[in-house]
Amino acid sequence: MTKYFYLCTLLFAIAISSFGQKKKKVAATKDAILVFSKTKGFRHASIPKGKAALMLMGEQNKFAVDTTENASVFTAENLKKYKAVVFLSTTGNILDDAQQAAFEQYIRGGGGFVGIHAAADTEYDWPWYNQLVGAYFLSHPKQQNMEVAVNDKNHPATAMLPDRWKRFDELYNYKSIIMGIKVLATLDETTYSGGKNGVNHPFIWYREFDGGRSFYTGGGHTDESFVEPLFVQHLLGGIEYAMGRKSVKKPM
Repeated sequence: MTKYFYLCTLLFAIAISSFGQKKKKVAATKDAILVFSKTKGFRHASIPKGKAALMLMGEQNKFAVDTTENASVFTAENLKKYKAVVFLSTTGNILDDAQQAAFEQYIRGGGGFVGIHAAADTEYDWPWYNQLVGAYFLSHPKQQNMEVAVNDKNHPATAMLPDRWKRFDELYNYKSIIMGIKVLATLDETTYSGGKNGVNHPFIWYREFDGGRSFYTGGGHTDESFVEPLFVQHLLGGIEYAMGRKSVKKPM
């Protein structure tokens, strides 16, 4: 009887322990990002490709990816779930006053922001957003080949890039460029036609702003961008910076 009782007790203890471990495993949550692609102006045909690339990126790098075009998710409570919010070629005025206030609160609480391409063609009447994204869209010439001069490889978004990055894309000229941005790479206007920002034409930049982290890349107009290995690696580095997973290395 004693042996039987001891055996039952032991089996029960093992079962409880196993259940607790399984429960703990299920309860564990991944880091997550929110990909927002609402448009009120021009709509980029590459948005579906961008979403697919970001979802695959999340699967491969162990973070969840929620995609939406519903601005009602911009509440203080909901945004707490995300390490970073990605504006994927958003355009126009896409958030109302309450949603803007919630997003400002999110950044001030240490949240991250990633702007891809037309994120700079967004919210022209919101000065805080100008500070966050770093610059506004001015114009663009036709899509063409060009060279990007990578000036700083201490950031996880540029560490893998060549000094001269040859690409084909739609290239923005910018206005209202914020002095506080830290430019990682510039467009070499001598390698293409239609540039209007001169020798210091920003293309990739980041900044710490209002308690959070901001990263922007001018690439991403074309479908091909989101299957281009180097561009995807570059984008991942920017996202992981914004999430707080990776930091900027100090210059040697």
